[in-house]
This record gives sequence, C-alpha cells and structure tokens, in this order.
Amino acid sequence: MGATIRERLEEVEHRTLHPRAAFADRTRGRERPEPEDDLRTAFQRDRDRILHTKSFRRLKGKTQVFLAPVGDHYRTRMTHTLEVAQVGRTIARALFLNESLVEAMVMGHDLGHTPFGHAGEAVLRKILPEGFHHVRQSVRVVELLERDGRGLNLTLEVRDGILRHTKGKGAVLMEGAGLKALTLEAEVVRIADIVAYVCHDLDDAIRAGLVTEGEVPDAIAKVIGRSHGKRLDSFVGDVVRRNDLDRVEHIEMSEEVHGALLALRDFLYARVYENPAVHGEFVKAEKLLTELHGWLSADEERFHRDHWPRKREGDTLGREVVDYLCGMTDRYAIELYERIFIPKAWGL
Repeated sequence: MGATIRERLEEVEHRTLHPRAAFADRTRGRERPEPEDDLRTAFQRDRDRILHTKSFRRLKGKTQVFLAPVGDHYRTRMTHTLEVAQVGRTIARALFLNESLVEAMVMGHDLGHTPFGHAGEAVLRKILPEGFHHVRQSVRVVELLERDGRGLNLTLEVRDGILRHTKGKGAVLMEGAGLKALTLEAEVVRIADIVAYVCHDLDDAIRAGLVTEGEVPDAIAKVIGRSHGKRLDSFVGDVVRRNDLDRVEHIEMSEEVHGALLALRDFLYARVYENPAVHGEFVKAEKLLTELHGWLSADEERFHRDHWPRKREGDTLGREVVDYLCGMTDRYAIELYERIFIPKAWGL
C-alpha cells in the first residue's frame, strides 16, 4: 500500500522546512489519542476543527475597537483574525516554519474574547474571583466548551500557541520577557498579532476621524512609513530579514523597528483606545454586561432552564455565567439586555 496524502505532506515538511520548525509527525500529541487522518496533517486538522466551530463564527459579531460601528469596513474579531493569519503565514513561509501550525494557532487565539472588546474583559475580570483573561478563556473554549463540552482535542503545540499570543501593554518579544513557548511558530503568532492590530486599528481610527495620518509622530513614520501597506511591509520585512534561525534563539526584531512598534502601540492607547469617544461607549457596555451578569446569576434554575442547559462537573454558577457572557456577540448581548430589562409596548 502506498503512502497516504498525509504521509506525503509530512515528507514535504521534512524536505522544505527549517530543522527548528515544528513538524506535524513529531507533535507532542493530543490529550485523547485518536487515529491520524489520511488527507491532513495533525496541524491542518486542528486548523479545520477551529474554523468549523460556533465560537469562530461568532467572531464576526465581536468588537475589535469600535462598538457596533456604522460602516461595513471596520474590523471585527473575525477580520482581525484573518489579518493576523496573513501576517503570520507570510513570516512563517519566509522563515521556512510550519504555516499550518501558525494558521491553526491564529484561528484559535481570540475565541475567548468577550463581547464589546476589552470593556467586556474588564467586567468579567472583576466578576470572577480568580480573574479573567481572554487568552485563558480561548484555551478553555477549545479544551472544554466547544462540541457541547467535549472540546476540540487539539495538539499541545496549538494550545500552547493560543496561550502565548497575548501581550497587552507588555513585552512583544519572547527574549528577555521570562516567557517560553514550545515552538518558534508560537513566537511568530505573538508578533503577528500585534503587528496586525496596530496597523489595522490605526487604519480604522483614521477612517473614523479620531486621528489623521499626519498626527502619527514623525519618529514613528520615519521608520515604518505613512500608509497602511508600508507599515505592514516594514514590520513583516524586518522580522524576516532579522531572523536567521541558525543564529537566533528567539524570533527577533531590529531595535529600531521594535521601538517604532511599541511607540505606535502607545500612540494608539493614548489617542484611540482611551479616547473619550471610544471609552464612553465602553462604559455603557460595562454597565450592560454587569447587569446581565447580576440577572443571570440571581436564579440558577432559571439560568440552566433558559440559557445554559449543560452542567459541567466542578463548575460553579459564576463560572458558567461568565462562559455564557463571554460567548455572546455584541448584538446578542444587546438583544438579551433589551429582552430582560426594557419594557415592551402593550398592544391589543
């Protein structure tokens, strides 16, 4: 019997990828062993499993920066994910790392995001005694919540990449940050995430009239340019040129371009993310989610009957309500709030 398509794809990986790449036939495996697929490698299967989840489809209805924006061209969590995938795959391909693994990590990296972006995250962080972070929630989604509580049974490499992608206002690069990922592909995803979002969030902010292109500081523009395409090209090109995998331990950026990336992030926090026009809507969203949480938590029998029929052993009501709130799209959260709290006109 001849080799399967999967086995031939695995052979191609060994012939074409850098020795430090993650190879699908050397995966650290899944929590529950299962037969291999004849057509797809382990990482390709993980990507496909994530793409077919309800959690992934709901990303199209979750805020990136602007809540319920009027206009078809503003980013959502879905389009953000696709742009991160493009950046990550470009870098992985140029460095001869595993594109399929990068893509699988990216497709799962934001599944745990709340409705209303970081406003929602701030509410849930206050509610859960152990705190809340969308990264840990993304891992919880793929391990425990999807498939009606059975999880997706992804490879350890993909789950690790989902866990390592975040940085907030913290370090972007793994080197010197006290962090360690299982694969170089996870480091690529970490960089691709911030590169994608600083570029597209600035693009959206300019479209919304919050800032103008000319207001981007000259010190930043001198390094990475004054257009969306030029900025992306500068960041991605720097990562590719900087990293000889026979020489570097971690994925790096040049000091100049890394500095411009951090400066652009700081500019966005000051002028966009913390802008009163944006922040004011986030305050409303925080109030909405807080009141929903109070109502859903007030009657456990009602919650399980009307909203959350499944019960996982060991989960408290508080944990279940957070899982339910976290999975909502912006639209669904608003509709549920209206259904519960807004009086309906009486008609004969």
